[in-house]
Amino acid sequence: MQAIVMTTVGAPEVLVVEEVDTPRAAAGEVLVRIEAIPVLYPETLMRSGAFPFPARLPAVFGFQAAGTVVEVGADVDQGLLGSRVVLSTPGYGSYAEFVAVSADSVTTVPTGLDPDAAAAILMAGSVATALFDTAAPSAGETVLVEAAATGVGASLTRLCAAARLRVIATAGGPAKAELARANGAHEVVDHNAPDWARQLPALLGDDTLGVVFDSIGGDSLTPVLDFVTPLRGRILSYGWLAGAPAQVTAAELILRGLTLTGCAGPAWLGTVAAHGAAALDAAAQGRLVPVVDAVLPMADAAKAHRMLEDRVAMGSVLLRP
Repeated sequence: MQAIVMTTVGAPEVLVVEEVDTPRAAAGEVLVRIEAIPVLYPETLMRSGAFPFPARLPAVFGFQAAGTVVEVGADVDQGLLGSRVVLSTPGYGSYAEFVAVSADSVTTVPTGLDPDAAAAILMAGSVATALFDTAAPSAGETVLVEAAATGVGASLTRLCAAARLRVIATAGGPAKAELARANGAHEVVDHNAPDWARQLPALLGDDTLGVVFDSIGGDSLTPVLDFVTPLRGRILSYGWLAGAPAQVTAAELILRGLTLTGCAGPAWLGTVAAHGAAALDAAAQGRLVPVVDAVLPMADAAKAHRMLEDRVAMGSVLLRP
């Protein structure tokens, strides 16, 4: 079968098409014929070396995919055969025509949700629902959602708006600002402006931010702290769009009575995985809306990674085996 193999750490061109052996379903596993592969921003960080790769190189790349179960191993429910599912891997193996994974790592796609939509919403929707549940916002609170145009931010914005929260969003440029508004944001500021946080007082008035969903990281959070609700404000930091995690000190949080929850690492990934079915159900019911920017041949994996790194995609980028 054909697969995308990561040959070494580096630029997108380290992802190359190779012929590899087609796997079989071992005991406790299912074999899935892949129909859609989402290209994820964390994958670009792993490929570049910012995050460690969890297997010896060269290796087949990829976190997630959607497709149909074509073989089940021993000790696996035979009823899964022929089911459309999404799957998650330990961080390698999904950029391929066939993928064998533990039966515990697949989630059945609800009726009415096609594989492209399921692939597009799985990561963003799972992270967004996990963040929303962890923040536990109260009706009437105002929240700040960073990078609200696509991906996790878009799903978060929709969830918050549906919960009758006032959403102040950030987005990069006019086109993405319009997307953020379409997702339900009440006000949008351009986070490409170096002093964007200075716009918050005029938007908030006498209000404060009950929750901040921080996906930018770096030093962007510091000027926001004074606008977060004292004693009750929650900051959930889950992204590094600035290239580094949020640069805030314990003293800055303690003196304001704020909490910062780091949403990363193995324990957090387990929480996200547990929200996969909820994300798919939300998409099937229309509460979350998958947005696909481009569907490319699997051989164009390097191009897809470049699109994410250059931030030109206005939705999910999928690969088609």
